[in-house]
Amino acid sequence: MALPAIEVFKASSQSEQKQVFDHLFEPCDTLANFIFGKVMVQPFSSYQEFIELVRQELIAFVRLSEFSQARNGGEINPIVNQIIAAHPRLGEPKKEQLSVHSSNEQKSLNGDPEVIQKLKEMNETYEKTFPGLRYVVFVNGRSRHEIMDDMTRRINRRNIKLEREEAFNAMCDIALDRAHKLGVKL
Repeated sequence: MALPAIEVFKASSQSEQKQVFDHLFEPCDTLANFIFGKVMVQPFSSYQEFIELVRQELIAFVRLSEFSQARNGGEINPIVNQIIAAHPRLGEPKKEQLSVHSSNEQKSLNGDPEVIQKLKEMNETYEKTFPGLRYVVFVNGRSRHEIMDDMTRRINRRNIKLEREEAFNAMCDIALDRAHKLGVKL
């Protein structure tokens, strides 16, 4: 698949635009609705600008949600976790339906049964440490050990606020990489 020209994308129907979102990000109706409401109403002239607007709006949204949570008590806005949880767990492709892009990006992680088992254990630890979240990282070009070291560092840091922001930043870094692979010059 190649992405349509940015002008064509902007003029497309919502269902066609959602197909592009699903290629750049992981398929997620919650994220699509967020993008329609917060990003598609703003001006942008390239996919890079579009993705950076998504990043800006997601980071602003998570910070506002955390401020509201701190001020009023209660839980973080569930939309935050729904968007982050749309990403697949690393190293567990058999349990989840991976997008074509995630499958290709995770190829280097799959193969060694010991690594797969270790990633499964680390995913469980991560999700117990950060309920409602998934570990999201830009995998492409990084070794299994680099990924596991990063996951360990983030688990040990135990800072859910930073995790949410890192997840949104990683999602947008992944989207930029996918756009490039889908023929967009960045």
